[in-house]
Amino acid sequence: MSKAFVKESDQDEVDDIDPGPAIPIGVKNYMTPEGYRRMQDELRRLARDERPKIVETVAWAAGNGDRSENGDYIYGKKRLREIDSRIRFLTKRLESAEIVDPAQQKNRGQVFFGATVTYENARGEDKTVTIVGIDEADLDRGRISWVSPVARALLKARAGDIVELRTPAGAEPIEIVEISYGATP
Repeated sequence: MSKAFVKESDQDEVDDIDPGPAIPIGVKNYMTPEGYRRMQDELRRLARDERPKIVETVAWAAGNGDRSENGDYIYGKKRLREIDSRIRFLTKRLESAEIVDPAQQKNRGQVFFGATVTYENARGEDKTVTIVGIDEADLDRGRISWVSPVARALLKARAGDIVELRTPAGAEPIEIVEISYGATP
């Protein structure tokens, strides 16, 4: 059935693609050198490898006749939209990135962007996190965004300080045990 009859468009499907975490208005897009390289590598891989292969598949599938029931063509077009959307996202993020190298931090006794911090919560549990850029956050690896509540509580604190972490359940005191800078995990 023609899209003219069902009010569908390719743009509707592009809007469904998750662009990634939003950068709050007025906030810089800080990023570690490693995070910047990863995004560049992903952009390069998408633009040089994946996209050309999908374009080739779509062109081949389009030459096979009826496109409305051609799975290779339909899937290929959808995947191409996803890749193009991700390429646009990565390009914008890389253009706005402000690279901060944690290894260059001169004030190593205080928590700043790129710090790896071990802290103890009120239950006596130690946790170690590395404060990274918005696009680099990965809780499973202990990497938290510098705009997260935990990072905001830790920023500018020193080892031995007790800071207040605001949680939905209320304020929770956490004590900074150790601060280090260098390679992010």
